[in-house]
This record gives sequence, C-alpha cells and structure tokens, in this order.
Amino acid sequence: HIPGHGRAFADTHFELPTVDASMSDLQRHDFAPFRELNHLPMAMTAHVVYSAIDPKNPATTSGKVIDEIIRGEIGFDGLLMSDDTSMKALSGDFPTKAAAILAAGCDLVLHCNGVFEEMVGIASRTTGLEGTSLQRAQRALTYIKNRDRADEAEIRAEFATYFDAVA
Repeated sequence: HIPGHGRAFADTHFELPTVDASMSDLQRHDFAPFRELNHLPMAMTAHVVYSAIDPKNPATTSGKVIDEIIRGEIGFDGLLMSDDTSMKALSGDFPTKAAAILAAGCDLVLHCNGVFEEMVGIASRTTGLEGTSLQRAQRALTYIKNRDRADEAEIRAEFATYFDAVA
C-alpha cells in the first residue's frame, strides 16, 4: 500500500487512519521500500491520511500525495490502483469516491465486494483506460506476460536485499 501503511493503527476496512509522522521520518523510513521497488509495474494506494503531506485527504484521493510523493519523490510511474472502494476508510457514495480517486491521479478504481449496484455507480463516473493510464496498463501487462514462472528462493533473496537497503 503505497506510500506506506505500517504506521497506521486503524484498520482501513473499518475506519480511516491518520499517520502523524514528520515528513523527514516518512521520507527516511516509510517511503524507502517503495523507492527500491519503484520499477514494478503496479501498486495500490493506501487509504491513510498523512498529516505532514495532506491533512484532509487519504492518499487514495489526494492529488498531492499521488503527484508529489508517489509519482515524484518515490518515482513510481507504473499503473496505480486504488485500494478497495468498499472499505469504510473512504466516505461518500461510490460514484463520488470513484471520481475523487481518478481526479487525484489513480489509473484504476478497485471495488472488491461484488455488490452490483455499487459497481454500476462506480461505472457511471469512470471511463475506459486512455492516455497515460492506458500506457501504464499496457506496460504492466507486457511486464507480466514476459515474466518467467516465479522462483520462490529468488524472490525471498531479492526481498531480503530490500530490507538490507533500508536498514
């Protein structure tokens, strides 16, 4: 959950957490793993308010977090999807949430609970992928299609190097 979920003490399935860490702490600790992984093709936003960046909006609906932190400081240029819009951390009706997510800079809006009426509401405020979002989706698909079958030992070794890099 980019740009970080580790300091959040609330469960976003039920409420909206606020992280009050300083910007320097966020940059040094929370964002570091994402900078190391910024080459990956996809990421999911966090329904978390970072008071040092945007005290009013969760990252998922914050253009400031997405533009300045995720796309800027972290350097992530892959396909950015929201976390599940049916989680209680986001308030409002589904069409309004979907519009806010896209306006903030996410490429995709996720809705995972399967309630058809909610999906219809989201679809009413969204369009098909186009422009930069479509290009990011195409790059992500190409990345996935060109990958060999996952080697668990290799993944674990790579994972360990990321923790060494941030320690």
